[in-house]
Amino acid sequence: VHLIPVNPVREDGLNPKSRKRIMPDLLTEPPAIDPVYEAHVYCNIPTVAERSMEGHAPHYFKLVSVQVLIRHGDRYPLYAIPKTKRPDIDCMLVPSRKPSHPQLEAFIKHMSKGSAAQMDGSLSSLPHFPSHSLCEMGELTQTGVVQHLRNGQLLREIYINKHKLLPSDWTAKQLYLETTGKSRTLQSALALLYTFLPDFDWKKINMRHQWSTIFCSGSCDCPMRNHYLEEEQRRQYSLRVKNNNLEKIYVDMAKIVGIPTRQLRASNPIDSLLCYFCHNVSFPCTKAGCIGMEHFKVIKRHQLEDERERQEKKLYFLYALLATHPLLNQTVNRLQRIAEGKKEEVFVLYSAHDVTLSPVLSALGITEARFPRFAARLVFELWQDGKRPKEHFIRILYNGADVTFQTSFCKDHYKRSSKPMCPLEKLVNFVKRDMFLIFNSTSYYDACHRRTL
Repeated sequence: VHLIPVNPVREDGLNPKSRKRIMPDLLTEPPAIDPVYEAHVYCNIPTVAERSMEGHAPHYFKLVSVQVLIRHGDRYPLYAIPKTKRPDIDCMLVPSRKPSHPQLEAFIKHMSKGSAAQMDGSLSSLPHFPSHSLCEMGELTQTGVVQHLRNGQLLREIYINKHKLLPSDWTAKQLYLETTGKSRTLQSALALLYTFLPDFDWKKINMRHQWSTIFCSGSCDCPMRNHYLEEEQRRQYSLRVKNNNLEKIYVDMAKIVGIPTRQLRASNPIDSLLCYFCHNVSFPCTKAGCIGMEHFKVIKRHQLEDERERQEKKLYFLYALLATHPLLNQTVNRLQRIAEGKKEEVFVLYSAHDVTLSPVLSALGITEARFPRFAARLVFELWQDGKRPKEHFIRILYNGADVTFQTSFCKDHYKRSSKPMCPLEKLVNFVKRDMFLIFNSTSYYDACHRRTL
């Protein structure tokens, strides 16, 4: 798997020897946990064309709906390492600078005409694309825009060109678009939409604002969800304090930067270091020394171990079931309406965060999945059986890989079925009933308000 170009010419055109290169080239997946390899996967640098399994079904099946949940693309850090110079990343969109996309120039032009779009609430005041010469905290980068231009192009080739999911005269009612109130999620959604429906009519765009990162809409009151989240945070803390190697690294980095260890830890250095890593920029230095690859590897390895332990322990899973039920319930209700013959909201796009996607994967039982990388996509496809038109099936795909049969509710189905997908009612029963069994409850409200376990 070629994850980054082997050609030594730097993306910004500088001679590679003039800057210390921190990103080694990795061509094959290593056998054990390798923090550097995993960081590459997380960065999701747009290089080679991606293979994807979206849109695969027996020829007599008809695709009737697609719902996509994305994480925003590559962004500038949300935290800064105190007393260091911020990474020097340009958030202006420059089509001649790599990584680029053939549609980037047209995208910029189209985005500047977007005043006719219906944007909920505070979304209308957000810019449609990033445009600062030094990125602001959390701002989408050019890499992030390109990642979603690629996502949209890939989904267009499959769902529009091949499966004709939307007619050329599609209407606003056939789309459902929702994003959190951050510029990076709105801009990611617009980048994907631009290549999915090139030069779309802005009057047909109605972007809904979701104030909650878990998309719980009007069903956010859930004391037990908060209880499991607090328990999960305690588990994270206890794993961290047990890791002596991690503590030594934090002490060493704090000395280099000249601040107390506690303050360094609070500044969440991995978020900032990943930006240096993904953009191939040297880690920060001070008079006392440089933060280096060894520091990065230890912190990243701990993060990966934490993710693994989180999957093994039940706390996060219990949190995830309660956190994602409102979103999954909305998804299932929509799929049922379409299965009954409704023609509205056949393409759905939720633009969200890692803290949105991660619990959805966990709740569905997809435990093998990696933590959501930049521009990750989770897709629900609804198919109608052409031989038995009343029968509907779903496929679930994560970053182009078919994970339908990794889900807890469809794990055993494929052993008994010749069809490469899962009956819709299995997902419906899971969301409407089985999600609550572990809480000894029969409804979301009951599970949220009853102390269990």
